[in-house]
Amino acid sequence: MSIRLYVGNLPKEVMERQELQDVFAEEGDSVVTKLITDRKTGKCRGFGFVTVKNDEQADQIIEKYNGQQFKESSLKIEKALPRSKNKNDQEKSDDDSERKPTGKSGGSGKGKKSRRDRDKSTQSTNSGGGSNDAVQPDPRWADALAELKQRLAATTNS
Repeated sequence: MSIRLYVGNLPKEVMERQELQDVFAEEGDSVVTKLITDRKTGKCRGFGFVTVKNDEQADQIIEKYNGQQFKESSLKIEKALPRSKNKNDQEKSDDDSERKPTGKSGGSGKGKKSRRDRDKSTQSTNSGGGSNDAVQPDPRWADALAELKQRLAATTNS
């Protein structure tokens, strides 16, 4: 079974996968690297992954390379936890803050709702058994909506 390792604290500059592969060249061809880059700029996003054949080799690589200098920054290597397959699964989203490696860009994410979750909660409060069954327009567009209603009424009457 292959083990995937998270390699963090990589320099955020344009670099090739081969540069990361060269760091682990001593370990042989069984080590496969993946560098995560920004799609627009092509620059490294500061992390990548290394896949090794077994748990023992993973532990050896972590022990040997964690903290090693690479382009003026010390590497952070740890076992990568698997991504959740269903991101809408509530139990997995609660555990997301525990799964993600901590770093400069990582936040706890607690207390924040995704846009989809916010929309669902506002829909349920708007349509939830109140005495007013009519849907209220967004106040930002109320004036424009009223004007459109007047124009529509004028064209249907003529």
